[in-house]
Amino acid sequence: MSANTETASGYAKSAIQKTALIVGIVFLLVGIAGFIPGLTHSAEHLHSVGADSEAHLLGVFQVSVLHNLVHLVFGVAGLAAGARIRNSRLYLIIGGVVYLVVWIYGLIAVNNDQINFLPVNDADNWLHLGLAVGMILLGIFVSRPTRVDRPDARSPRA
Repeated sequence: MSANTETASGYAKSAIQKTALIVGIVFLLVGIAGFIPGLTHSAEHLHSVGADSEAHLLGVFQVSVLHNLVHLVFGVAGLAAGARIRNSRLYLIIGGVVYLVVWIYGLIAVNNDQINFLPVNDADNWLHLGLAVGMILLGIFVSRPTRVDRPDARSPRA
């Protein structure tokens, strides 16, 4: 890949940049929703960290202030990544790897309140695995420029 196609600027011009932007917006919305009573059941029991937070986004996903802040940070990172093709691809792939690590952490932490600081429950674990796989696949497969799409590609002469 030429340096031009992977570092080209122009906010959300390519499919991969738009994908990173959309993923970032979704993370922002989820992070904000985690603080809103009604969307977050038992929001009055939202703790800053730990498994004792009884708040559940949509009544399913256990959240805390820290958990919501992580979503907000991932959202802002997605918005920032949308400025460049390379950053968008890295955001999706590295973000997916981070969520894969969070999924592994969740498998261990879900039944151990002493290490479940994020907090996570079984529903969170399935979601984190889906996010990991989805983000990595999006980062790998969304609109890789083909040889003829690259500005430095030369047509073969007959």
